[in-house]
Amino acid sequence: MTDRVALVVGAGDAIGSAIMRKFAEHGFVVCGARRNGDKLQPLVKSLAAAGHSAHAFSCDARDEDAITGLFARIEEQIGALDVVVFNVGANVPMGILETDSRKFTKIWEMACFAGFLTGREAARYMCQRGRGSILFTGATASVRGAAGFAAFASAKHGLRALAQSMARELGPQNIHVAHIVIDAAVDTAWIAENFADAAALKEKDGIVNPDDLAANYVMLHEQPRNAWTFELDLRPWMERW
Repeated sequence: MTDRVALVVGAGDAIGSAIMRKFAEHGFVVCGARRNGDKLQPLVKSLAAAGHSAHAFSCDARDEDAITGLFARIEEQIGALDVVVFNVGANVPMGILETDSRKFTKIWEMACFAGFLTGREAARYMCQRGRGSILFTGATASVRGAAGFAAFASAKHGLRALAQSMARELGPQNIHVAHIVIDAAVDTAWIAENFADAAALKEKDGIVNPDDLAANYVMLHEQPRNAWTFELDLRPWMERW
C-alpha cells in the first residue's frame, strides 16, 4: 500500500497514456481506466519494465456503480489516491440537424456526467484525508462553441462549470481542483491520418506533444497551495487564438 497513487480515467492511447507515464516517472503508482482496459496492457508492461508500478482497469465512466467500484478497489487494494485525472474525450463533430437526442445525451454522459461521477468519488476519499488533486481535461469547446460541435461544447462547458464549483467548494479543504484547456491539435494517430499538414506542423512544434502536455498535470499537482492554478490553457507557440 502506498499513498502516492495517481488514477487517470479515460486513459487513451495519447494524452491519457502520457499522463500515466509522466506520473510514473515522478514516483507514483499509476492506475489507468478505460472502457477496454486490455488496451492498456502494453503501457503497463513497458512501465513495469522501466521499474514503475502500473495497473489497468476496464471501466465505463458513465456507469455510477462501475466508478464507485473502481475507486473502492484502488483504495482498498493499491493505496490512497493522491491525484485523479478525468480525461474522457467525446469530441464528435456533427451538425445540429443531425444531432438527435440519443447522440446528444451520449456525448454529455461521456464528457460531463462521467466527470461528475469521477470528481465526486475522488472528493469523497480525498476529503477524509484533507489532501489531493482532481484534474479535469478540457478543450477549446470548454470556453467557446463552434459550428458542428453543439453537443460537445455544451458538455465541455458543463464540465468546466463543475470544475469551478468543485474548486471553490473543495479548495478550503486542501483539495486542489484544476481545469486544463487544450486549445490545439495533439500529436495522435487520428491527427496524423486526417490532417495533411500534420507532419509539417509537428516539425515546427505546431502540434502539442502528449508527453510535454502531461508534464503540466504533474506540475499542477505539485504546486504549493499558496499559488494554486485553477485553469491552465495550453497551445503551441504558433496557434491562433
